[in-house]
Amino acid sequence: MDERELQARLAALRKELDGVDADLIELAGRRQELVSDIGRLKKCHGRQLRDFKREREVLDGVRRAAESRGLDPALAEDLFQRLIEASLTRQERERLQLARHGHGKRALVIGGAGRMGRWLAAFLDGQGFDVIVADPAVETDGASRFADWREAPADVAIIAVTAPLRVSAAILGELAQRTSNALVFDIGSLKSPLAPALRSAAEAGLRVCSVHPMFGPDTQLLSEKHVLLMDVGNAEAVEAARSLFADTLAEVVVIDLDEHDQLMAPVLGLSHALSIVFFTALADSGVPAERLARLSSTTFDRQLAIARGVAGESPDLYFEIQSLNRHGDGVREVLLQAVQTLIHAIESDDADAFRHLMARGKTYLSELE
Repeated sequence: MDERELQARLAALRKELDGVDADLIELAGRRQELVSDIGRLKKCHGRQLRDFKREREVLDGVRRAAESRGLDPALAEDLFQRLIEASLTRQERERLQLARHGHGKRALVIGGAGRMGRWLAAFLDGQGFDVIVADPAVETDGASRFADWREAPADVAIIAVTAPLRVSAAILGELAQRTSNALVFDIGSLKSPLAPALRSAAEAGLRVCSVHPMFGPDTQLLSEKHVLLMDVGNAEAVEAARSLFADTLAEVVVIDLDEHDQLMAPVLGLSHALSIVFFTALADSGVPAERLARLSSTTFDRQLAIARGVAGESPDLYFEIQSLNRHGDGVREVLLQAVQTLIHAIESDDADAFRHLMARGKTYLSELE
């Protein structure tokens, strides 16, 4: 086969491949349409959105079908897991729209120009609320955007405070001086800086509670995501906040306001600190990140992905999470001790001590299985 015939053959095969790709997109689109029909039917008959048994049956069938065609079963399963996630995201969004929780109601998101503020505004908009954003970063239009939240309409069903912690505390303090029937909540990553203002607001008669979405602003599907709710003196407000997530796949967990920050010290403080230490050590190593990525291991790739996510977050928010949590000192001390114990085991050539560290970690984490 000469060069001319080779090029002609390659062009024909590529054209055929383009057709297959177009067919795959067409079929994926049809699959999404069927997903919407299934979601509406489930909604009408009060069925749960996610069926793990059905998902497992689909994925098992996909693996068998792939094997019969000589395809890698893991590749086929990964492809369909992505399709299932896209399907669930679509069903969750459409279920929220069908529920119409916010139909005819307005919601004020204070700090709505921030990343989580924008997420919450979109979330409420998806439920049919007429969302008003108040944030110094926006230009006032007198209708749905206000630089000063005090100038926004007062007749709203929801007031969500999504500003930085110190600013949120001041806003909640001001709201406590006002009369409102709205559901009021914050979404702060820590609660001790907000607790006095939250409790004062409840004592003043506001329908107020505290919320902590345990995910970032890039989240679309709430399946396997946690939303923490805290009662600050108004149980009805907690139930009202819970109802906002009733038609999602999020797992809503009610915890005590006073234990929140103690739990967040390891969950947020320690995990963030580990990533900051990791990428700081890499930056100080003198080896370019690009070179390390080209020859990395599976473990390194996973750690690097987490660290990149942390490095891209707001330094001011992450500093607040570290500096304003009074339980953080203890966790950082434990982290320092753990590093020193590891270094001592290695530098003293103590294999038994090293094995003990590994075994202890395995035992501790075995509870997750």
